[in-house]
Amino acid sequence: MSKIPELEAGGTPEAIPDCPNCHKPLPLCICGSITPIENRISLLILQHPQEQDRALGTARLLALHFRNAVLKIGLSWPSLSKALGRPVHDPSRWAVLYLGSAKVADLDTDREVVAINRKGEVEDNQRAILKDIEGIVLLDGTWSQAKALWWRNAWMLKCQRVILGPAKPSAYGKLRREPRRDGLSTIEAAAMLLAALEKRPDIEATLSGSFGRMLAKYRQAQHAMPELAPKPKPKRDYRRRKRA
Repeated sequence: MSKIPELEAGGTPEAIPDCPNCHKPLPLCICGSITPIENRISLLILQHPQEQDRALGTARLLALHFRNAVLKIGLSWPSLSKALGRPVHDPSRWAVLYLGSAKVADLDTDREVVAINRKGEVEDNQRAILKDIEGIVLLDGTWSQAKALWWRNAWMLKCQRVILGPAKPSAYGKLRREPRRDGLSTIEAAAMLLAALEKRPDIEATLSGSFGRMLAKYRQAQHAMPELAPKPKPKRDYRRRKRA
Protein backbone atom coordinates (compact mmCIF):
# COMPACT_ATOMS: atom_id res chain seq x y z
CA MET A 1 0.00 0.00 0.00
CA SER A 2 1.18 3.53 -0.73
CA LYS A 3 0.79 6.46 1.61
CA ILE A 4 -0.45 9.95 0.79
CA PRO A 5 -0.60 12.78 3.36
CA GLU A 6 -4.00 14.33 4.02
CA LEU A 7 -4.32 17.79 2.51
CA GLU A 8 -6.05 19.13 5.63
CA ALA A 9 -3.90 20.14 8.56
CA GLY A 10 -3.75 17.57 11.34
CA GLY A 11 -4.90 14.71 9.10
CA THR A 12 -3.37 11.25 9.27
CA PRO A 13 -1.80 9.52 6.26
CA GLU A 14 -4.36 7.73 4.12
CA ALA A 15 -3.56 4.45 2.41
CA ILE A 16 -3.79 4.28 -1.38
CA PRO A 17 -4.30 0.82 -2.88
CA ASP A 18 -1.72 -0.56 -5.29
CA CYS A 19 -2.68 -2.16 -8.59
CA PRO A 20 -2.31 -5.96 -8.27
CA ASN A 21 -0.99 -6.18 -11.85
CA CYS A 22 1.55 -3.37 -12.29
CA HIS A 23 2.08 -2.84 -8.52
CA LYS A 24 1.92 0.92 -8.95
CA PRO A 25 -0.29 3.18 -6.78
CA LEU A 26 -3.70 3.21 -8.45
CA PRO A 27 -3.43 6.88 -9.53
CA LEU A 28 -0.46 5.83 -11.69
CA CYS A 29 -1.97 2.65 -13.15
CA ILE A 30 -2.58 2.40 -16.90
CA CYS A 31 -3.34 -1.34 -17.01
CA GLY A 32 -6.79 -0.68 -18.43
CA SER A 33 -5.28 0.61 -21.67
CA ILE A 34 -2.90 -2.33 -22.22
CA THR A 35 -3.63 -4.86 -24.96
CA PRO A 36 -1.21 -7.83 -24.90
CA ILE A 37 1.06 -8.14 -27.96
CA GLU A 38 1.88 -11.44 -29.62
CA ASN A 39 5.69 -11.41 -29.87
CA ARG A 40 7.79 -13.90 -31.80
CA ILE A 41 11.04 -13.04 -29.99
CA SER A 42 11.00 -13.99 -26.31
CA LEU A 43 11.61 -11.36 -23.66
CA LEU A 44 13.35 -11.96 -20.33
CA ILE A 45 13.54 -9.05 -17.88
CA LEU A 46 15.89 -9.46 -14.92
CA GLN A 47 15.21 -6.90 -12.22
CA HIS A 48 17.64 -6.10 -9.42
CA PRO A 49 15.89 -6.68 -6.05
CA GLN A 50 16.82 -3.19 -4.87
CA GLU A 51 15.15 -1.50 -7.83
CA GLN A 52 12.23 -0.08 -5.86
CA ASP A 53 11.12 2.83 -8.03
CA ARG A 54 7.56 1.54 -8.46
CA ALA A 55 6.30 4.96 -9.52
CA LEU A 56 8.65 5.49 -12.48
CA GLY A 57 9.87 1.92 -13.07
CA THR A 58 8.77 0.21 -16.29
CA ALA A 59 9.81 -3.46 -16.01
CA ARG A 60 6.48 -4.85 -14.83
CA LEU A 61 4.55 -2.57 -17.18
CA LEU A 62 6.68 -3.87 -20.04
CA ALA A 63 6.07 -7.51 -19.13
CA LEU A 64 2.30 -6.91 -19.07
CA HIS A 65 2.42 -5.89 -22.75
CA PHE A 66 3.68 -9.21 -24.09
CA ARG A 67 2.33 -12.74 -24.03
CA ASN A 68 5.86 -14.13 -24.41
CA ALA A 69 7.62 -12.31 -21.57
CA VAL A 70 9.11 -13.30 -18.21
CA LEU A 71 10.02 -10.95 -15.35
CA LYS A 72 12.37 -12.30 -12.68
CA ILE A 73 13.57 -10.44 -9.58
CA GLY A 74 16.89 -11.47 -8.09
CA LEU A 75 20.66 -11.20 -8.33
CA SER A 76 21.83 -14.37 -10.03
CA TRP A 77 20.69 -17.54 -11.76
CA PRO A 78 22.85 -20.54 -12.71
CA SER A 79 21.86 -20.43 -16.38
CA LEU A 80 19.62 -18.76 -18.93
CA SER A 81 17.29 -21.76 -18.76
CA LYS A 82 16.90 -21.40 -14.99
CA ALA A 83 16.24 -17.67 -15.28
CA LEU A 84 13.71 -18.19 -18.04
CA GLY A 85 12.03 -21.21 -16.47
CA ARG A 86 12.32 -23.41 -19.56
CA PRO A 87 15.11 -25.08 -21.55
CA VAL A 88 17.21 -22.95 -23.89
CA HIS A 89 19.23 -25.09 -26.30
CA ASP A 90 21.38 -22.32 -27.82
CA PRO A 91 22.07 -19.26 -25.60
CA SER A 92 24.05 -17.67 -28.46
CA ARG A 93 20.72 -17.01 -30.17
CA TRP A 94 19.72 -14.81 -27.23
CA ALA A 95 20.84 -11.19 -27.10
CA VAL A 96 21.75 -9.21 -23.99
CA LEU A 97 21.51 -5.43 -24.05
CA TYR A 98 25.12 -4.75 -23.17
CA LEU A 99 26.15 -2.08 -20.64
CA GLY A 100 29.79 -1.61 -21.58
CA SER A 101 31.53 1.51 -22.80
CA ALA A 102 30.81 0.84 -26.48
CA LYS A 103 28.44 3.38 -28.03
CA VAL A 104 26.83 3.24 -31.44
CA ALA A 105 27.82 6.89 -31.97
CA ASP A 106 31.50 5.87 -31.72
CA LEU A 107 31.18 3.01 -34.22
CA ASP A 108 31.26 3.13 -38.00
CA THR A 109 27.59 2.27 -38.52
CA ASP A 110 24.27 3.98 -39.01
CA ARG A 111 22.24 1.20 -37.38
CA GLU A 112 20.17 1.82 -34.24
CA VAL A 113 20.59 -1.81 -33.07
CA VAL A 114 24.14 -3.15 -33.35
CA ALA A 115 25.59 -6.57 -32.53
CA ILE A 116 29.08 -6.30 -31.05
CA ASN A 117 31.78 -8.76 -30.02
CA ARG A 118 33.58 -9.00 -26.68
CA LYS A 119 36.05 -6.34 -27.78
CA GLY A 120 33.23 -3.87 -28.39
CA GLU A 121 33.68 -4.05 -32.14
CA VAL A 122 30.90 -4.31 -34.70
CA GLU A 123 30.21 -7.91 -35.61
CA ASP A 124 30.37 -8.96 -39.24
CA ASN A 125 27.14 -10.13 -40.88
CA GLN A 126 24.90 -7.89 -38.78
CA ARG A 127 21.77 -8.84 -40.70
CA ALA A 128 22.31 -12.59 -40.27
CA ILE A 129 23.13 -12.30 -36.55
CA LEU A 130 20.14 -10.13 -35.70
CA LYS A 131 17.81 -12.25 -37.84
CA ASP A 132 18.73 -15.40 -35.84
CA ILE A 133 18.01 -13.91 -32.42
CA GLU A 134 15.16 -15.75 -30.69
CA GLY A 135 15.15 -13.94 -27.35
CA ILE A 136 16.45 -10.84 -25.60
CA VAL A 137 17.56 -10.24 -22.01
CA LEU A 138 17.08 -6.83 -20.41
CA LEU A 139 18.63 -5.81 -17.08
CA ASP A 140 16.37 -3.58 -15.02
CA GLY A 141 17.64 -1.26 -12.32
CA THR A 142 19.93 1.71 -11.90
CA TRP A 143 23.12 1.72 -13.96
CA SER A 144 25.14 0.20 -11.10
CA GLN A 145 22.43 -2.37 -10.30
CA ALA A 146 22.27 -3.49 -13.92
CA LYS A 147 26.05 -3.86 -13.99
CA ALA A 148 25.84 -6.00 -10.83
CA LEU A 149 23.38 -8.29 -12.61
CA TRP A 150 25.76 -8.54 -15.56
CA TRP A 151 28.76 -9.53 -13.44
CA ARG A 152 26.81 -12.00 -11.28
CA ASN A 153 25.49 -14.01 -14.23
CA ALA A 154 28.41 -15.47 -16.16
CA TRP A 155 26.06 -17.30 -18.54
CA MET A 156 25.41 -13.97 -20.26
CA LEU A 157 28.87 -14.30 -21.84
CA LYS A 158 27.36 -17.03 -24.04
CA CYS A 159 24.73 -14.62 -25.37
CA GLN A 160 25.09 -12.15 -28.22
CA ARG A 161 25.80 -8.59 -27.11
CA VAL A 162 23.77 -5.80 -28.65
CA ILE A 163 23.80 -2.04 -28.08
CA LEU A 164 21.38 0.70 -29.03
CA GLY A 165 21.84 4.06 -30.70
CA PRO A 166 18.61 5.96 -30.00
CA ALA A 167 17.98 9.01 -32.15
CA LYS A 168 16.69 10.99 -29.17
CA PRO A 169 17.11 10.86 -25.37
CA SER A 170 14.76 9.08 -23.01
CA ALA A 171 11.25 10.47 -22.55
CA TYR A 172 11.94 10.50 -18.81
CA GLY A 173 13.40 13.96 -19.31
CA LYS A 174 14.07 15.61 -15.97
CA LEU A 175 11.99 13.08 -14.04
CA ARG A 176 14.79 10.55 -13.99
CA ARG A 177 18.33 11.40 -14.99
CA GLU A 178 20.21 8.83 -17.08
CA PRO A 179 24.01 8.53 -16.69
CA ARG A 180 24.48 8.56 -20.48
CA ARG A 181 22.66 10.30 -23.29
CA ASP A 182 21.92 6.95 -24.93
CA GLY A 183 20.43 5.61 -21.67
CA LEU A 184 16.80 4.56 -21.98
CA SER A 185 14.11 3.20 -19.72
CA THR A 186 13.61 -0.56 -19.85
CA ILE A 187 10.39 -0.17 -21.80
CA GLU A 188 12.01 2.19 -24.34
CA ALA A 189 14.93 -0.20 -24.85
CA ALA A 190 12.57 -3.12 -25.41
CA ALA A 191 10.52 -1.04 -27.84
CA MET A 192 13.59 -0.30 -29.98
CA LEU A 193 14.93 -3.85 -29.86
CA LEU A 194 11.74 -5.79 -30.53
CA ALA A 195 10.49 -3.39 -33.19
CA ALA A 196 13.80 -3.67 -35.06
CA LEU A 197 14.27 -7.43 -34.67
CA GLU A 198 10.68 -8.31 -35.54
CA LYS A 199 10.43 -5.52 -38.12
CA ARG A 200 7.25 -4.29 -36.46
CA PRO A 201 7.11 -0.52 -35.89
CA ASP A 202 3.73 -1.02 -34.21
CA ILE A 203 5.53 -2.52 -31.20
CA GLU A 204 7.55 0.65 -30.64
CA ALA A 205 4.48 2.83 -31.17
CA THR A 206 2.45 0.82 -28.65
CA LEU A 207 5.13 0.80 -25.95
CA SER A 208 5.98 4.47 -26.46
CA GLY A 209 2.31 5.34 -26.12
CA SER A 210 2.01 3.43 -22.84
CA PHE A 211 5.19 4.99 -21.49
CA GLY A 212 3.87 8.43 -22.37
CA ARG A 213 0.58 7.77 -20.58
CA MET A 214 2.45 6.52 -17.52
CA LEU A 215 4.60 9.67 -17.39
CA ALA A 216 1.54 11.89 -17.87
CA LYS A 217 -0.21 10.21 -14.94
CA TYR A 218 2.91 10.59 -12.84
CA ARG A 219 3.13 14.32 -13.53
CA GLN A 220 -0.57 14.76 -12.70
CA ALA A 221 -0.28 12.73 -9.49
CA GLN A 222 2.69 14.72 -8.22
CA HIS A 223 0.35 17.57 -7.21
CA ALA A 224 -1.73 15.30 -4.95
CA MET A 225 1.07 12.94 -3.89
CA PRO A 226 4.02 15.03 -2.69
CA GLU A 227 6.03 11.90 -1.87
CA LEU A 228 6.39 11.27 -5.61
CA ALA A 229 8.41 14.43 -6.11
CA PRO A 230 12.13 13.70 -6.73
CA LYS A 231 14.09 13.97 -3.49
CA PRO A 232 17.27 16.07 -3.68
CA LYS A 233 20.46 14.19 -2.94
CA PRO A 234 21.91 15.05 0.48
CA LYS A 235 24.92 17.32 0.28
CA ARG A 236 28.15 15.95 1.69
CA ASP A 237 29.79 17.92 4.45
CA TYR A 238 33.34 17.95 3.13
CA ARG A 239 34.55 20.11 6.02
CA ARG A 240 33.38 17.59 8.62
CA ARG A 241 34.87 14.71 6.61
CA LYS A 242 38.19 16.55 6.32
CA ARG A 243 38.35 17.16 10.08
CA ALA A 244 37.62 13.51 10.77
